[in-house]
Parts: sequence; C-alpha cells; structure tokens
Amino acid sequence: MRRLLLLCAAFCLMVAACAAQNLRVPASVSAGEEAAISTTGNGKAKFYLLGPGVSDKSEVTLGEEIHLHAQDLKKAGSYLALLCSGTCNSATFYVSAAKPASLTFLVHPSRVPVGLSDAVSGVVFPFDQFHNLVLAPLTVNFQLTAANKSLFSRPLLTKDGAAWFRATSGNSAGVLQVVAAIDDVSARRAVQQVASDPCNLRISGQRVTTGILVQTEPVHDCTGNIVPDGTIVTFSATEPTGKSTVDAPIKQGIARAQIVASGETVISAASGVVLGNELHIGAKP
Repeated sequence: MRRLLLLCAAFCLMVAACAAQNLRVPASVSAGEEAAISTTGNGKAKFYLLGPGVSDKSEVTLGEEIHLHAQDLKKAGSYLALLCSGTCNSATFYVSAAKPASLTFLVHPSRVPVGLSDAVSGVVFPFDQFHNLVLAPLTVNFQLTAANKSLFSRPLLTKDGAAWFRATSGNSAGVLQVVAAIDDVSARRAVQQVASDPCNLRISGQRVTTGILVQTEPVHDCTGNIVPDGTIVTFSATEPTGKSTVDAPIKQGIARAQIVASGETVISAASGVVLGNELHIGAKP
C-alpha cells in the first residue's frame, strides 16, 4: 500500500511538472506587432525567446501571459519559445512580414530601340518597413507609358516575394515611364527609347575640286524617328582603278563623306543591314 502511494505521488509530481511547462504560442504574428504567450501552472520559470533578430532571457510567473514586445518581433522568420521550470518545454511560431512599405524595382535596359518585342523587362520585390521581404501573394500593377500614352498595363501576382514582366517598347523615341504599384506604395523608373535601325537610306552627291562630296538625306528608322547621332554610315565608291570605303558618323541626322575619286564612280551606302540607293558620278572633266 505504501509503495502504491509513493508511485501515485511520483506520478502526480510528474504531471504537475509537465503542467507547469505548458505554453501556447500565437497562431500568427506580423512583424513589428506585440504578441502574447499563455502559460499554465504556478511559480517562477525562465523564459527564453530565440529568433532571427532576438536572443532574450527573462523570469516569468507561470499561469500568466508572457508579453512579447514589438521591437523583439521585427524580423520575419521562425521563433523558438522555451520555458524552463525544473524541466523545459518549447514551442515554435512564425513571424510574417508586415504590409509592404517599399518596393525594390529593377528595370532593364536603360536604353532600348523602339518597336522591339519583349525588349523591356522588370522585376519588383516588396519589403515591409522592417526590410522583410513580403512572401505573401500580392497584386502588383505595372504601367508603361510614353508621351502620355499607355503602352502596357497589367496586374500581376507576386510569387515567393517577386513579380516580373516583359513588354514591347513603344514606337516613338523619348522617355518611357515604368511604374510598379501595390496599393498606395509605388516605384518609378525611366527607360530611354531611341530610334531603331535606319530605314530607306537615301544619298546624294556631287563632284567638288577635291573629289566627290556625298551625303545622306535625314536618316530615320522605319517608324519615322531620327536615328541618333553617332550611328555609322559606310560609303563605298567603285571606280575603274579600284574600290574604297569611308565610315561617317551621323551628325544632326545626316552623314557626310568626301571621297577621292577622279574617274567614273559608283557610290553606295549602308548602315547595319540597310542598303541605300546607288549614285553614278561621271569622271572628272
């Protein structure tokens, strides 16, 4: 009988010890919010909180709530709550990122030819005020405009903290405004649209005292944009004595070159894959 009583007493002590270590962590916590952990039992215990941005130890009273300060829960991730009174019991909970407060927005390239398919791409990463990447799905509204005209508008969901797009560049040279927005949080980038390859290259020329002066008409791309200065036009001259070439950069929309040739000469021009008309210049008198 005495032995049975001793066994019952030991069992009760074990149950009491286990009960003293019970703790219940919150089901969900957002970064930067206060939270509470409930405990059972009575007496004093040591409480430990371990997480991405905290390593804390305190003395608590069993049976009362343990209040977690907002400053201890600023980093998103998994946290471990450990309660020790004789023996230790633990539980884990997860702190999620708060609502978006800023966007990291990357757009490529900084300069793009007009009318180019899938030429502009962008990716956005939402972060909360504590610099946690927001992993929960969010709707990002992407807007591309040029000269107050919408070229692309689409809502896309983030996946694993990112959303991205590809779009065709506009038809007019100038600044392309690219905006990403989540509710009232937005980020803006600018892409410079430039003329595409030259189109319908036309040249004219005449003899001068030092040879032949040849030049292009104003050089445009196929949508009418002036080709940027610095684009190279190659002039080729063929006469009975041989062939020569001159590379001339476009300046203020026109490329000019002087060719030394005295005989009957055929001159052509090319820029990239575009060929111009041929000129036939008679021999020097």
